[in-house]
Amino acid sequence: MPFASAAAKPSHPEATVISPQRLSDDVKTLASDAFAGRAPGTAGEDKTIDWLVGRLKAIGLKPGGPDGAWTQPVPLVRTQLGEGTITAAGAAQSLTLTQKRDIYLSTVRAADQVRIASAPLVFVGYGVTAPERGWDDFKGVDLKGKVAVFLINDPDFEAKAGEPVAGKFGARRMTYYGRWTYKFEEAARRGAIAALIVHDSPGAGYGWSTVTAPGGENYDVASAPNRVALQGWLEGGAASRLFAAAGLDLAAQRVKARSADFRPVELGMALSADLPVTHEALMSRNVLARIDGRKRAKEVVMFGAHWDAYGQGAPDAQGRTVRPGANDDALGVAGLLEIARAFKQGKAPDRSLVFAFWTAEERGLLGSETYATRPVYRAADTVANITLDILQTGGPARDVMLVGQGQNSLEDDLAAAAARQGRVVTPEALPERGLFYRADHFPLAKRGVPTLLFMAISGAPDLAKGGRTAGQAWLDGYMRCYHQTCDEWSEALDFGSAAQDVALAYRVGRDLAASARWPQWSEDSEFRQIRAKDGR
Repeated sequence: MPFASAAAKPSHPEATVISPQRLSDDVKTLASDAFAGRAPGTAGEDKTIDWLVGRLKAIGLKPGGPDGAWTQPVPLVRTQLGEGTITAAGAAQSLTLTQKRDIYLSTVRAADQVRIASAPLVFVGYGVTAPERGWDDFKGVDLKGKVAVFLINDPDFEAKAGEPVAGKFGARRMTYYGRWTYKFEEAARRGAIAALIVHDSPGAGYGWSTVTAPGGENYDVASAPNRVALQGWLEGGAASRLFAAAGLDLAAQRVKARSADFRPVELGMALSADLPVTHEALMSRNVLARIDGRKRAKEVVMFGAHWDAYGQGAPDAQGRTVRPGANDDALGVAGLLEIARAFKQGKAPDRSLVFAFWTAEERGLLGSETYATRPVYRAADTVANITLDILQTGGPARDVMLVGQGQNSLEDDLAAAAARQGRVVTPEALPERGLFYRADHFPLAKRGVPTLLFMAISGAPDLAKGGRTAGQAWLDGYMRCYHQTCDEWSEALDFGSAAQDVALAYRVGRDLAASARWPQWSEDSEFRQIRAKDGR
């Protein structure tokens, strides 16, 4: 069988308790049609929660949620935009914008209709306010009742050597300022009625088809604070036409936006939209389990993975509608269960362990964000968060991929654990995609908790058979199935190589749980000062 690879029989003892067979069995179950794609608020969720709690009880863990429960409530709102009219009009020209072709819009407001009447469009460059970098794209502009138009990524993403901005925002490595979530949040903070991001594939890290895949559907935490009425993206060509109608060259504006002297530009165009909305309230759940520490029980080492996938969608060429999320992230869930089982087979750790199975990751990290907002275990008492989200199933590898290089000292722990397996750490290949900000560890990082993310799609692994060429072939094959019906269990998946990485996560967490050491953020990390306020 594929999981009976060389990686399944490593020399390091901690990996012998990580079973490729159990990983395979659990993924095959969770990714089956019976779980209907594990969408939040559906019968698939109920089945998933019941299965998870049953597994955790059988392993011997305790409930880790609020008030001694297995679950933490996550109230959500689901919205769906219907068809309507979207136009951008100026003194000389009016453009009709077609949903999914020219523009992609959604809302997270629980309203029956979204109407925007002639809201002025304002180009705000990259929309960054970063006092620590001496950068402010807004210059005090009043955005109340207006539509903010952003560029994706950071001000230095397209910078040429010698430009003053080059390297100011990590060069090709995306900072949080480059994420679309930051831009929508910043628009709302400044009173904008809507926010649009100009799409380009290099800056976003994905194509237009990925942007439009949700089909106007969106989710948010039900009690979320202020949000814009409409949020979304302008297709690159449509954005160029819009700027041209305003008498502006988008390419030239991109260059101007790379300067700290940039000032927002009123386009002289106004957006109007009249769109119906269907909405419903959903109650979803995080699952939390724990193992009590013997000596410092208040101090917590947390492991995390998300149980949700994309549910059901349009039929593929074979008529399949279930998007099973086998690797994303049924395999991460299976890995957490293996880590929990490994700990239960040994003596109780000095620090407590928490195993978090998050909901609604695919809807915007909503389960982990809810937890971070209403933590069961204080961020100040959480030693670290170790997250599994997409593991490598192409075969035994000589390396392990690191997401977010330079963030914190857990990288050193990972390197030491990898060396025990005869492996090395390889930094992510495309840091401009901002993967560090796109998984469930991030809401914990924003609260100052040092994090370590295992995400194999951050680069081509160096496989024992075939090297990086074979690793790239595995990665390309997986990405064709990312969020699609073909992310499914298969005998072709090598669960032995996944077990390698699960063993690494176990080792890093085990060492932390047996020590009094607190991982530290790097000097230039945006999260260092948050942790410092907790005295850690």
